[in-house]
Amino acid sequence: MTTAPADVSLLADDVETDLRASVRKVLDKHCTPEALNGLYDGRDEVTGPLWSAFVELGLPGLLVPESLGGAGASAREAAAVLEESGRAAAPSPFLTSSVVATTVLTALGDTEILPALAAGEQTAALLVRPTALRHGPAARTTVGLPADVLLVPEGDALYAVRGARVTPVSSLDMTRPLAEVDLTGAERTLLAEDATAAVDAGLLMGAGLLASEQVGIARWALETTIAYLKERRQFGRVVGGFQALKHRLADLYAEVEQADAAARYAAATLALGDTDAPVAVAVAGSFCGEAAVHAAEEAVQLHGGIGMTWEHPAHLHLKRAKADALLLGSPEAHRAALAVLVDLEA
Repeated sequence: MTTAPADVSLLADDVETDLRASVRKVLDKHCTPEALNGLYDGRDEVTGPLWSAFVELGLPGLLVPESLGGAGASAREAAAVLEESGRAAAPSPFLTSSVVATTVLTALGDTEILPALAAGEQTAALLVRPTALRHGPAARTTVGLPADVLLVPEGDALYAVRGARVTPVSSLDMTRPLAEVDLTGAERTLLAEDATAAVDAGLLMGAGLLASEQVGIARWALETTIAYLKERRQFGRVVGGFQALKHRLADLYAEVEQADAAARYAAATLALGDTDAPVAVAVAGSFCGEAAVHAAEEAVQLHGGIGMTWEHPAHLHLKRAKADALLLGSPEAHRAALAVLVDLEA
């Protein structure tokens, strides 16, 4: 059984606190529910301005080494950005480009693509091809698009691809859209003959920090629901005073706090390069995904009729929670991986 190393702290330091405040200020300005709802009507007035604001804060280069123009920060700072992004259901390539793709390229020792990513001049995405989503020999369905550079695994090798044809597809969560990519005729550059370890590192980092985004979703749902129930009156009483609802909220609070601890520990072990990171990520992935969905569902239900409407942002967070629970491994998949990591019998 693994235990937390003595030097792993779950408490936020001043840098993380200040970064979180700066990111929240930007998100409050750009990610209003009205603007996000426009994504479902084919109007995107959010992604471009928000990404420009992220660039001004230096967020695209957060995990890029300083020698390549980045901040040389750790997974803990990236986790803070993603938690705030989850609270706002923000549409951004930060996870796919600034976390997953950046981690892959850093592990490969890249010096050509990373400076452009750090400056926010380009974005990148790691392509995947789940069997259930494959529509043809050259088609792949992925997230994080559009992107300037696609990182495409072929066997053990990894290629940088530019000029691929991208076709948007329907997505439950339009704040994190899906696209189908056709690589036919695209420009390909070999990055490494054997990039298996680098790709695994990128996916591990992505899964670990996605848990922080899921905590942000869950915390928004909890806090918004509590605030609403303090004001909503029924039968002459404040609804939040009903004992049954108090119990539900207490249980939800405990669940969100547990998810927060799991996500923070995963980010801390990733930041330290600790050998316990795969276990911590599997725990966070298995718990935080379900916690986010549960919290968002409770927000919809406990808001009553208004929670079912398009105007209320609860639907944005529920869709984001549902999509995130499948993005880099379902909770069931993370539990299966955890069982192997800790030598549990089938």
